Amino acid sequence: MLLPVLPWRRAESHSQTSAMAFPPQRFMAFAKQSRYSLSSLFSQSPFSQCSTIEASCNFQQQKDEENLINNSIVQHPTFTNPCNIDESKVLAELSDLLAVHRTTTIPLNLYSPDSVKTLIENQTLIRVSPDGFLPLEDKLGGVFLQKLKGKALIQNALTAALGIAELSVDVVSRVLDRGDLGGEAMVLFFNWAIKQASVGRDLEVYHVILKALGRRKYFDFMVDMFLEMCVEGISMNCETLEIVMDSFIRARCISRAVEIFRKLDDFGMKGDTEEFNVLLKCVCKRSHAGTANSLLNSMRGKMVFDCVTYNTVIGGWAKLGRVSEMEKCLEGMVEDGFCPDCKTYSCLIEGLGRAGQVDDAVKIFKSMEDQGCQPDVGVYNALVTNYVSVGNFDESMKYYEEMSKNDCLPDIDTYAKIICGLLKARKVADALEMFDEMLRQGVIPTTGMLTSFIEPLCSYGPPHAAMTIYKGARKRGCMVSLTAYKLLLMRLSRFGKCGMLLKLWDELQESGHSPDMDVYEYIVNGLCNNGQLETAVCVMEEALHMGFCPSRLMYSRLNKKLMSFGKVEKAYKLFLKIKQARVNENARRYWRSNGWHF
Repeated sequence: MLLPVLPWRRAESHSQTSAMAFPPQRFMAFAKQSRYSLSSLFSQSPFSQCSTIEASCNFQQQKDEENLINNSIVQHPTFTNPCNIDESKVLAELSDLLAVHRTTTIPLNLYSPDSVKTLIENQTLIRVSPDGFLPLEDKLGGVFLQKLKGKALIQNALTAALGIAELSVDVVSRVLDRGDLGGEAMVLFFNWAIKQASVGRDLEVYHVILKALGRRKYFDFMVDMFLEMCVEGISMNCETLEIVMDSFIRARCISRAVEIFRKLDDFGMKGDTEEFNVLLKCVCKRSHAGTANSLLNSMRGKMVFDCVTYNTVIGGWAKLGRVSEMEKCLEGMVEDGFCPDCKTYSCLIEGLGRAGQVDDAVKIFKSMEDQGCQPDVGVYNALVTNYVSVGNFDESMKYYEEMSKNDCLPDIDTYAKIICGLLKARKVADALEMFDEMLRQGVIPTTGMLTSFIEPLCSYGPPHAAMTIYKGARKRGCMVSLTAYKLLLMRLSRFGKCGMLLKLWDELQESGHSPDMDVYEYIVNGLCNNGQLETAVCVMEEALHMGFCPSRLMYSRLNKKLMSFGKVEKAYKLFLKIKQARVNENARRYWRSNGWHF
């Protein structure tokens, strides 16, 4: 806890022991002798508005401040030994001295002790702060920064942090994905979360913990959780198996993934063709096509393959552009009595395109009808992608039109490849025309696809094209991401389009997104560029009211604009608010680092 620098503090600079923890007896004595009152002494502390309060510690309140100072040393045995000071005791004393409203969401039976005296002597204290600016996932994650001992103590603290809020799977996912939780802490939090009525024990929740553990490479905990699902009777599917195997393969632990496949009987699953295809899919997804081919050869004769098995391996080689290996795998497929289907041809065409053999890919495409296989949308997409990758949009549009003639309607991947290619080549007019065609055909872009369209358009040229795509997608009910809104706001602010900027801000809030500091800075920047300083100050004050702290660059720019227009009084009032916001921001960071998140 930071304290004001007092005159007696400078007098002790010659002593080597002054760098150690300051004894509370001397602090209380100096505070008593100071010409300032205790309330004024601590009013300048940056934590006076957000002090920490000790849960379950009901220190006796004295009516007189001097009696409190004199009696506090006698009441607390910690103060009898200046060399052994508990930080929580000091924080509790400071909290009693500060004028704060002592309310907390911690229930009375948090630790379930026999008495409050037993609690103080034997239990670790939890610091509670009456803050309201932290989201629920930060409050729950802050429990583990307290370094509490005992599972029951941690679970009770989590329940206290949850309060009356309702826990959701999304919040559980954010807690597990963010922060620096260890494997044991993640499992402990998950076991507490599934006991909540709003979460429950279903397959979706277990997928969340499996992904989080695998992403952090806590493989032992992930395998134990996988086994626990079998014990608890949770019905697992191929998606569950894919999460576990992909976690191992992503960390280049392919042998452990193969070991899991061979021991699927222990986990209540069958090591059949479908599960083997999942293993091959995960291996090829991480560009280990050689390993997938070796697994295919090692399991030949031990397991019945299907067409999906060979297509997966061929697709893995196609991703690397290895034409010779694709041909060998295709020969083995034919020898086993499987006829190539549309998926096989699409992989072959894609592999030839990656190898730069676009003409050979066209020959394969034309020979499909001779083989009795009618091309589907996947085959056309592979051919269109090959021409888009080399910048030949005339040929790509030729096969796009041929799709409609052959009663093979283009899908969302077809439009995504063509539009992204046109935007990359800066053919904006053609891209907008293709986007309108996509909407006329009833194909609604996904949120990620819409962001990929808007991002390149916001890197060059005026914002008209990006706004055209945004309005068309929003009119059709497409969900716009916060990233896309930020890109549009940034572009509009740079061009000083204040009317469109403020309207887009309203639409952002209507869509359910919560604006952050970046959004406010883009709006303030656009208003400054257009000379609307009064509105810019109002937006800045709203950001401060929401608990955000602007960057020094943006505040400096707004301040210079106000000073240049002679608005000195308004600039000074804004300076005072920014100063207080910086204090709150520093306090918030300090709280987060110490886990005082309740």
